[in-house]
Amino acid sequence: MSGRAQLMWDEAVTGYDFGPDHPMDPVRLELTRKLVGAFGLDREVEVVAAKPAGESTLQLVHREDYIDAVKAASADPGSADGSYGLGTVDDPAFAGMHEVSALIAGQSVGAAEAVWRGDALHAVNFAGGLHHAMPGGASGFCIYNDASLAIARLLELGAERVAYVDVDVHHGDGVQAAFWEDPRVLTISLHEHPRTLFPQTGWPEETGAGAGEGAAVNVALPAGTGDAGWLRAFHAVVPELLAEFRPQVVVSQHGADTHFEDPLAHLAVSLDAQRAVQVACHELAHAYADGKWVALGGGGYAVVDVVPRSWTHLVGIAAGRQVAPETVIPEGWRQEVFARTRQLGPQRMTDGRWPVEYADWESGYDPADRLDQAVLATRRAAFPLRGLLP
Repeated sequence: MSGRAQLMWDEAVTGYDFGPDHPMDPVRLELTRKLVGAFGLDREVEVVAAKPAGESTLQLVHREDYIDAVKAASADPGSADGSYGLGTVDDPAFAGMHEVSALIAGQSVGAAEAVWRGDALHAVNFAGGLHHAMPGGASGFCIYNDASLAIARLLELGAERVAYVDVDVHHGDGVQAAFWEDPRVLTISLHEHPRTLFPQTGWPEETGAGAGEGAAVNVALPAGTGDAGWLRAFHAVVPELLAEFRPQVVVSQHGADTHFEDPLAHLAVSLDAQRAVQVACHELAHAYADGKWVALGGGGYAVVDVVPRSWTHLVGIAAGRQVAPETVIPEGWRQEVFARTRQLGPQRMTDGRWPVEYADWESGYDPADRLDQAVLATRRAAFPLRGLLP
């Protein structure tokens, strides 16, 4: 087993571009890659450009008719078929859409292959994490569901237990749907409550079906949840489930849109708490999956101040060279930010909240507290199905 991490990167992924007025600005990917380079983290990992996901790989999750519809819209955006979620406000069609979406998916599939085969212990694709795409349709800025495809490829290669941990502010609905009846995949999603945020799914009562009953776990967090509550909920649910499931690989999705500056959601999480959860996912992969960890990006629409810092921390953690929160950001990167966006970049790798403190669930809970009510709802709905006490 190589101890070295892989960073999946092809400059062409920045072509995933829905247009100048869309919140999914590909500059967030470009600035993240440059910040990784500014800290020299690209010398601590193997930078790999995987091939695009081919037709047979895409069909591990997506229907053939949907793939054909994406190809048609890619060749002629004006003919996009709205019945597949294409050509909508969320998912405008653009030339080359199929090719770049397949390229992003290919990076996540390549990451999964590298980790499973032992070419790398950890692999990161921060361009991935497009967790809303369904087997038969685009949704929520997502064309192909690279997270689901990475998991499906792991199963194809022989994995019997894969844990998926999603901490994006939005529910990981597409991944849950792909493995709703599959007991080999444990999907855990922590997200803002569906009453207040797209996609209006991810209720604690959604626990899977058939052979997969108990294999879907959802923590629906109240709007306004901050660092202490977010970390409390994560640690009250995820470690115990992974200890029971004993995954062979951990796939985690690290959407940065939980941040208090994000314009599309209503949580109040800091960069420092995001970093703490990244560290926790790394540690859990080592505790329960022999270190096999595939880490993906996701949402995040504060494209200058938040996303590049959050995902650079993720790369550093995977590389075994964590960036200390108080680290000053290189001036050259901040100049690049201003040149590209006319915005002033952040000065340090922290929001000033490190170390982030929270109360362990084991210390007791308050049944009148909205955050604790959310955790209790999840534990009561899902834990008994896995033989665990709520």
